[in-house]
Amino acid sequence: MARDNLYFHEHGGAPERRFGFDGDGLLDFSVNVSPLSPPVTTASLETFGVQKYPSIDGEGIRGFYSARFNLDSETVLPVNGAIEGIYLLPRALKIKKALVLAPSFFDYERACRITGGSVTYLSLEEHNQFALPCIDTIVENLHGTDAFIAANPNNPTGTRFPKETFLALASRFHDKWFVMDEAFIQFVDDFPGSSLMREVRALKNVIVVHSLTKFYALPGLRLGAVIAHPDVIRVLLGYKEPWTVNVVAERVARGLLGCDDYEREVRAMIASERAKIFKRLKKVPGISLKGHAANFFLAQWNGRSGLDGLLKYLIKRKIHVRDCRNFPGLSDNYFRFAIRKPEENDYLLEQLMFAGEKIDTVVR
Repeated sequence: MARDNLYFHEHGGAPERRFGFDGDGLLDFSVNVSPLSPPVTTASLETFGVQKYPSIDGEGIRGFYSARFNLDSETVLPVNGAIEGIYLLPRALKIKKALVLAPSFFDYERACRITGGSVTYLSLEEHNQFALPCIDTIVENLHGTDAFIAANPNNPTGTRFPKETFLALASRFHDKWFVMDEAFIQFVDDFPGSSLMREVRALKNVIVVHSLTKFYALPGLRLGAVIAHPDVIRVLLGYKEPWTVNVVAERVARGLLGCDDYEREVRAMIASERAKIFKRLKKVPGISLKGHAANFFLAQWNGRSGLDGLLKYLIKRKIHVRDCRNFPGLSDNYFRFAIRKPEENDYLLEQLMFAGEKIDTVVR
């Protein structure tokens, strides 16, 4: 995707466009969703009640957030996936100049620019394992901006943004918006204590964007919410289109309540597989692992063939990983892969362990 053309958008997990691959039998490690099947059963369209209008404001999703995370309902704005919230905020809050992490999710920048705003980067440095800079550096970069958009954990680096640091910044700069994308927060070991969702009443300039599609393996259904002070929610409602949450999403959200066993199983599997992958790949020449706080790894390929050779090698084995070279600050052979089921991870590890030896003869 040409980064200077903001009217085009392309998702990174689409191997058919790049490799001409039909996707049959593909193990897609480029999409960071739960490796387990969704904890809700399918049903006919009639059962979901699609003959009727959904609630105008996504009441089913609001009910889930209120009950599951113990939030005041007036702090929850249901949206058609977190992406709707990301694009709504710059428009509604009149953000003119935002500070974003680099590398990070491109749509933070795009959402600001298409509403006439500008973006500056706060670089996460490779030599520091892409960790967040010290608070003094962040403060210095905040001058002249009216918003700071970040993620915890950050995508694609998989690094953390300490909750205490974010709150300290928001307390110091009351005239700036502090937006935290928590799309992957449910995968971290210290959730829910690491989340900012229950802090928005205390600090009106803190806004959380959350997604249900990653953790509950529902990317085809767009479910998410913006969590903010009630006064901010009222401002956002003045710009949000009605009926963006469909009736199927509402029903499914209600069905996610009471999925404690599923949530525990997902976290246990991710933690176990994360440790296994880290241990085994640390021994593989040519691969350098970076952040891994969530359900994915950022890795750098240092093999002789270059990243294109590795990607072609993996595609021939029906494995697709995310080429990260279009992220600002990740131009040098970086790729990202999700943590999937144990047997699938084992297959990926097997291919990566021998890639350096086999890749030259396979890719010719």
